[in-house]
Amino acid sequence: MLVSTKWLNEYVNIKGIDPAELAEKITRSGIEVDSIIHRGEGLSNIVVGYVKECIKHPEADKLNICQVDVGEETTQIICGAPNVAEGQKVIVARPGAVLPGGIKIKKAKLRGEESNGMICSLQELGIEGKLVPKAYAEGIYVLPQDAVPGEDALPLIGLDDTVLEFDLTPNRSDALSMLGVAYEVGAILSQGIALPNISFKEADEKAGELLKLRVEAANDNPMYVAKVVKNVKVEESPLWLQNYLMAAGVRPHNNVVDITNYVLMEYGQPLHAFDYDRIGTGEIVVRHAEEGEKITTLDDTERTLKAHNLVITNGKEPIALAGVMGGANSEVHDGTTTVVIESAYFAPSSVRTTSKEVGLRSDASTRFEKGVDPNRVADAAERAAQMMAEIAGGEVLSGSVIFDQLDKTAERITISPDYINSRLGMKISMDEMLSILERLQIPTDAVNGQLVIDAPTRRQDLRIKEDIIEEIARMHGYDEIPKTLPVSESIPGGLTPYQAKRRIARQFLEGAGLYQAITYSLTSKAQSQAFALETAPVTELLMPMSEERSVLRQSLVPHLLEAVTYNVARRIDSVALYETGSVFLGTEEDGLPKEVEHLSVVITGKWVDQPWQGETKKVDFFVVKGIVEGLMDRLGLAHLVAFEQAVIDGMHPGRTASILLDGERVGLIGQIHPTEQKKRDLKETYVMEMNLSKVLSVETEELLYQPVPRFPSISRDIALVVASETSAGTLAQIIRQAGGKLLKDVKLFDLYEGDNVEDGKKSIAFSLTYFDPERTLTDEEVVKAHEKVLSALTNEAGAQLRG
Repeated sequence: MLVSTKWLNEYVNIKGIDPAELAEKITRSGIEVDSIIHRGEGLSNIVVGYVKECIKHPEADKLNICQVDVGEETTQIICGAPNVAEGQKVIVARPGAVLPGGIKIKKAKLRGEESNGMICSLQELGIEGKLVPKAYAEGIYVLPQDAVPGEDALPLIGLDDTVLEFDLTPNRSDALSMLGVAYEVGAILSQGIALPNISFKEADEKAGELLKLRVEAANDNPMYVAKVVKNVKVEESPLWLQNYLMAAGVRPHNNVVDITNYVLMEYGQPLHAFDYDRIGTGEIVVRHAEEGEKITTLDDTERTLKAHNLVITNGKEPIALAGVMGGANSEVHDGTTTVVIESAYFAPSSVRTTSKEVGLRSDASTRFEKGVDPNRVADAAERAAQMMAEIAGGEVLSGSVIFDQLDKTAERITISPDYINSRLGMKISMDEMLSILERLQIPTDAVNGQLVIDAPTRRQDLRIKEDIIEEIARMHGYDEIPKTLPVSESIPGGLTPYQAKRRIARQFLEGAGLYQAITYSLTSKAQSQAFALETAPVTELLMPMSEERSVLRQSLVPHLLEAVTYNVARRIDSVALYETGSVFLGTEEDGLPKEVEHLSVVITGKWVDQPWQGETKKVDFFVVKGIVEGLMDRLGLAHLVAFEQAVIDGMHPGRTASILLDGERVGLIGQIHPTEQKKRDLKETYVMEMNLSKVLSVETEELLYQPVPRFPSISRDIALVVASETSAGTLAQIIRQAGGKLLKDVKLFDLYEGDNVEDGKKSIAFSLTYFDPERTLTDEEVVKAHEKVLSALTNEAGAQLRG
């Protein structure tokens, strides 16, 4: 909704109020002002000119040499507009003027003739072409003959105006009219509003003698008002009327049509003007269309109707689509002398259905769809008749032709101040509430401590108690609602320990260089249990979109592999993705799928690629294992995690392991089987999946920081010869258990198989660190602890020290 502040000032006094300040007040009261448009911003030195002489340019067929009186002088201006002519009052940009788009007007020579300025069209002054009257769409704009040469032209064409653009929510259809906006602004500024004074002289002849009315679809058209105006002279509208319409985003046509559009914008009540003589029968019949019936609307488009579409007819054929658009066969034209003004209430659902089916939305249909004020239907017709008498010289016939079965009863709402305050968490006095409702002009009585409210029909959004609470809250000021902290055993808004840990996990993975992916929960039956840590009966959709999306997944890995394949196919060779999401393992007791949150990682290509330093490293098992260990360390679970060789379908038999947490299997890690890689057009690709729910549910001790050690540590290296199948993890676990409290760290640093090591054996070396934070260790203490370690390795793993 575009609101001209100049037009608004006719109903409520806003003179002296800065438009930006007014926009802020309106926004804070609940209607957002999207933008403030200063229509003539940056324009200056634009004056009225009088074309005293206009002759063809001797060197150019499309140019004219004009002698223009600009008040202080008569100057020569070259103009190329096809409609420029002697005797016109025009808009002139003098030398030094700046037009929209940064165009500077200077003295110039065109084909050898001097030009001192420019005769302007409305488009050149920043008015949209779609709003310019058709008569001036291809040329300059011609001012009325009473314009004075030399005076500022901007006020004459409404460019001294500021327009507020409202972003209305669907419930505030009352603000789709200037009067509705006036009620709102008047309440904000604590002012009354000046409603239009409707008064005109009626002819002795009665409207009912010329026009008959029959409504056959009362449910969709419970009220219809028609007024008849004779001896109308159709011509161009006064400049002030055109300016208001263009400011509101409506294109002027002629005085009759412009009056109906003006009243539409003023009252929010759509009107339509019929040429009485073109109706032909002297009768209006409102009915539903016949199936397949046709009508050509004002946009010269033939439309085929359905049986439930509501139409206005002359008793024989449709002459308008009710609430949407008039018909071309009854259009007002230059020769029209008698006009029928239609003002009606059409059911919102009927208009919405018709508008949607014929693919036509208009200012009228928009307002009918949201619901117009039942008590303004007759007033709007009277207002239009008054203006046609004043502007078009018409003679208004006595009375109106009316069909009225419309309920105009106000909605009664009873509410207590205590109820309002309890919902708002505020303490607003009853007097303040009464004052607010009075400012909004909502009739209210205080009865036995209750507010008894008759919601005005112009406010279709006031239906229940909560609507009244909203009115009081927004007018009292949302900024006045006190800020309070909730009081309870658990304050809402914080993260649960589980959520906090999940956030830590995501931050770690992203810090490690992985990108988060989000994939479908739906997959195919063939892929539903691939790579699953555990399986259960799959959950199938009753009506799947496709076979590929027919069941719920039990592993995150397949979809991540699809994402990697997609990227690799587009020449992105190195991909590192992770996802946290639900897998679905059977059903709960209530019959819903059992959701378990998993974490999955898929990496392929290069992990390190620094061409300048000549450093390149491909992804391998230990890169992914390192990510898991780093994550567990970050979660405080490093001391509980271990890895155990495993054989899993779809995984490389020698490069796959189970992830153990305190001895319980919670995940898998390893390389995709070469056959699976080939099927997916991938090179070496490594995956990891773990049951994140189990991992994050483990309680951990609070993180404690320790001071930097004051005492030195002692390191011992051991090289062991063990059977080839003995894992380094098993040896490290034996070392930790045997090392006692003095052993602080165990690191694997070498693995050797080959010369000087017998077949079936391997050499594996560890670095052990001994340390006591309270004192310096002696050699005897370290030797004693170290011998226990060696003894345990010999007895439990059959290890021998390598010589």
